[in-house]
Amino acid sequence: MSASKLILEAVRTQLRARGMTYRDLAARLGVSEPTVKRDLSRGTFSLARLDQICEVLGLGLDELLRGDGAPQLMTELSASQEQALIADARLLLTTYLILNDWKFPQILAAFRIDENELVSLLLRLDALKIIDYRPPHRIRKLTARNFTWRCNGPVHGFFLERILPEFFAAPFAEPEDGFHFLAGMLSDGSMRYIAAEMEKLAREFAPLARHDSQLPLAARNGCSAVLALRKWEYSEFTRIRR
Repeated sequence: MSASKLILEAVRTQLRARGMTYRDLAARLGVSEPTVKRDLSRGTFSLARLDQICEVLGLGLDELLRGDGAPQLMTELSASQEQALIADARLLLTTYLILNDWKFPQILAAFRIDENELVSLLLRLDALKIIDYRPPHRIRKLTARNFTWRCNGPVHGFFLERILPEFFAAPFAEPEDGFHFLAGMLSDGSMRYIAAEMEKLAREFAPLARHDSQLPLAARNGCSAVLALRKWEYSEFTRIRR
């Protein structure tokens, strides 16, 4: 097999290992999906483009050709990993930023974290096996595209106790904000329908975040959405029931 075909096959293998589509790669490279498809079918891309692809994959060219760096990606962390994150606000912040594709220089520019501290935080995340970190600046997430926090895990509890009260305390006054509190009487079938539609909406968030990760930081905003539905009655109402 020729060298060019070996490189193309290695790139495809690494994309499959990470659950990345051509569309995902195109978004990370800032080019169109047809361009990526053409490049990976014909092998016509430049050495500069190959460097960019390696950067997206978090690999050096030697690692790419050896087939290294395709560990099993996690869909969730262990309880002990999550506990370590919530015990240190800066470690939790760094994890959040890395999962949202922030780069080493961007973190230094935006937060009061110096280079030595950031390296220390990244080394801790590497030891926790949440990222693969190669100093000074090569960072590879070990989380899958469908990564979620543990249901009823430490981060979930931290979210309910610390984050949600602050989130709902502020007004939803900006044009981009949305807030709807709905209450009514629905059958089980109707509740299942609403839950399925919420699941569809939630699945749209990650692809949009991956696409927008290629925009400058100034064009992106930190945002959160809470989608929740359950059988429930306000406790003060329940106390009045016969």
